[in-house]
Amino acid sequence: MRTNLRTLGMVVGVVLALLAVGRLAAKDKTPPVGPDDPTLRLYNLLDSKYNGKLEGFCVLADTFSDPKNPGQTQQHVLRVQYSKDRSFGKLLIYVRTVGQLSPEQLKSYNPAQIYDFGETDAAKFTKTDPGSFGRSGDVYFQPTSEGGPLATASVTPDVETQYEHFVTQYILPALEKKPADGSGS
Repeated sequence: MRTNLRTLGMVVGVVLALLAVGRLAAKDKTPPVGPDDPTLRLYNLLDSKYNGKLEGFCVLADTFSDPKNPGQTQQHVLRVQYSKDRSFGKLLIYVRTVGQLSPEQLKSYNPAQIYDFGETDAAKFTKTDPGSFGRSGDVYFQPTSEGGPLATASVTPDVETQYEHFVTQYILPALEKKPADGSGS
């Protein structure tokens, strides 16, 4: 009788352990990424056209009204780095803000020079795997104070939208047009 109780206890223990492991495994599964995912499309482009490496690529992005100075317009400038060999943070997108540029300035300066003119980063997106921004391995940074150092911040729906907007509207189109030189620089 004692052996039967021990055996029953062991069987119940094993079944409970298997159920617990099954629940944990189900929670850890991330939803599959569709072929239209912007990050997947970007990674595929960078791997095929740029040999999995992109350093210091800069592009002008959207203009927006300056919330502190109504009537003035500012512009985002993005710097993109990518390395398929990194296990964490394969894609880095740095965001800087400058005053809206005149047509003469746009002719005189390239996006990298304009990015350098901005001096401080307004945000940084660190992306590891394809999928929506905010998955495991993704980190968003924003300044702790105006012009201050970047620190991790929560990934909100607005941050997710901004990331996708930068990738689909500015980064992907610019890289698709850019002739590849092998290094991605």
